[in-house]
Amino acid sequence: MARINSNIPSLVAQEKLNRSQREMGVRLERLSSGLKINRGKDDPAGLIISERIRSNIRGIENGVKNAERASAMLSTTEAALSEVNDLLNSIRGLMVESANTGGNSKAERDANQLQIDSAIESITRISNTASFGSLKLLNGSLDYTLSGVRTSAVSIAQVGNATFVGSTSLQVEVDVTASAQVGALYYNGVNSAAGVTLSAMTIEIAGPAGVQVLTIASGQPLAKLVAAVNSVAPLTGVKADLINNSPSSGMVFKSEDYGANAFVSVKRLGGPGAVGDSFRLYASVNDAAPPVGSPFPWSSLISSGAMATAERDNGRDVQAIINGNLASGNGLKLKVNSPSLSLDITLTEAAATRPSSAASVFHVTGGGSLFQLGPDVIAAQQVGMGIPSVAASRLGATLVNGSVQYLNALKSGQAYSIASNVRSGDFTAATNILTAAIDQVTELRGRLGAFELNVLETTQRSLSSQFENLTASDSAIRDADFAYETSRLTRAQILTSAGTSTLQLANQQSQQVLQLLG
Repeated sequence: MARINSNIPSLVAQEKLNRSQREMGVRLERLSSGLKINRGKDDPAGLIISERIRSNIRGIENGVKNAERASAMLSTTEAALSEVNDLLNSIRGLMVESANTGGNSKAERDANQLQIDSAIESITRISNTASFGSLKLLNGSLDYTLSGVRTSAVSIAQVGNATFVGSTSLQVEVDVTASAQVGALYYNGVNSAAGVTLSAMTIEIAGPAGVQVLTIASGQPLAKLVAAVNSVAPLTGVKADLINNSPSSGMVFKSEDYGANAFVSVKRLGGPGAVGDSFRLYASVNDAAPPVGSPFPWSSLISSGAMATAERDNGRDVQAIINGNLASGNGLKLKVNSPSLSLDITLTEAAATRPSSAASVFHVTGGGSLFQLGPDVIAAQQVGMGIPSVAASRLGATLVNGSVQYLNALKSGQAYSIASNVRSGDFTAATNILTAAIDQVTELRGRLGAFELNVLETTQRSLSSQFENLTASDSAIRDADFAYETSRLTRAQILTSAGTSTLQLANQQSQQVLQLLG
C-alpha cells in the first residue's frame, strides 16, 4: 500500500494503545482504592446489589449498638432494683423481729419501725434518682399510661407491653366469661327453723392457712358457730357467714380468698351427735353458686341436684377474654401475654363474680420504653416494655378489706405500721403487702433479665452473624482482588508498551514512499 492520506495501521495501533491505557488506568484505580467498583460503569448490577447490602449493614451496625445500649440500660435498672430487693428483705426481717412481742420491748419495736421508715424512704429515693444518662428508670416515666380504668371493675392494672400500630392508643376489653369463686360448704343445721346446733360437736376446719379444731356445745345458735369460725380465720383462711343474715337459712363456711388454690374443708370428729343430727354439709355442683333466697331453698336445691353432700370444696379462678385472647386466671387476677399486649390485672370482687355484666373497657394511651432492635424501622423489629415506678406509694399493691394498700402503709402512723399490727395482734395484712412488694420487684428483675438474655443477647448474636455474612457478600462484589488486578495491570503495561512501539512503526511506514521519488 503506497497511500499516505490515510494511515490505517497507525489508526489501528492508536485504538489498541488507547484501549490498553484505559485498561491500565482501571487497574491502577482499583489497586489504589482497593475497590473493584469505583463508579457505576464498573458494574451497574453489582453496584445496585452492593449499595443495598451496605444499607443493610449500616442498619445492622446500629441495631447492634441499640441492643448493647439497651443491655447497659437494663443492667443499670436491675442494679437499682437489687438494692430495693435488699431493703425489702431487711423490712421483712424487722417485721418478723417486731412480731415477737414477748421478747422485744416497745422501745425495740419503735427502733425497728424507724429502720422500716428509713428503708421505705430509701426505696422511694432510689425510684426517684435511678437514671441512665438523662433517662429516669424507676420513677414511672417508662411505664405505660392508662385512661378510663373503672375502679368499680379493676383494682390493679399493670401493662408490661403494648403495641401501637397505626394508632396512638390501644383499647383493652376485659370480658369475664366465668366467675371467680371461693371454696364454700353450706350447712343448715338439722333444726333449721330454730337455727341452733342439736348436739355438742367437734369439727376440724382446714383451709389454705392451716387447720384448727373447734368444739361447739349443744343448743348453740348458728351465729355462735359463725363467730367461733371467724375467730380462727387468720389461722385457717376460712371464714363463715349466716346465709341471708338469718339463722333459719343456715350458714356457709368459705375460703377467704378466691381461686382454685383456695379451699375449705370441714369434718366432724368423733361419733355422731344426737338422734337426727348428722351435721351434713353441702357444696354447689359444677361450681354453680346456689341462688340466694329467703328462706334459703335447701330442699329444692338438693332435689334438683344443684347441691350435693361434701366435706371439701375448692374455689375457682376467674376466666376472661382480653382483646380476643384467653387470659389465664388466678383468683381475681388475670394475665394475658400476646404480641400486642402483655397485661396483669386484678378485678374487683363485683366484676370477677358477675360474668353477665358488661365488659370492662379502658385504654393504654402511651408511655413505655421502645427498643429498636433491627436494621429496619418497622413494628416487627421493635419491642416495647413498661417499667413501673417502685416508689413506696406504688409498690406492693394488695387488696386489703376491699381497698388497695401499698408499701407506704407500713410507715409510722399508717394503717399497717408495727404499732398498728401489735394492737390488732395480726401481721397478716402487712405481711401480704410486703410479700407483694418483694414479688413485684423480683418479677420485674426477672422480666428485665429474661428480656436481656432472650431478646437482647440473641439479637446481638443474630445481627453480628448477619453483619459478618453481609460484609463478606459486599466484599465479594465490591472489593478488588489484588492478585488478579496486578496480573491484569502487568498485561496492560506490556500491551501499552507494545502498542507504543507498534504505533511508532506504523508512523514510520508512511515515510517509505519517499523512496519512490528517487
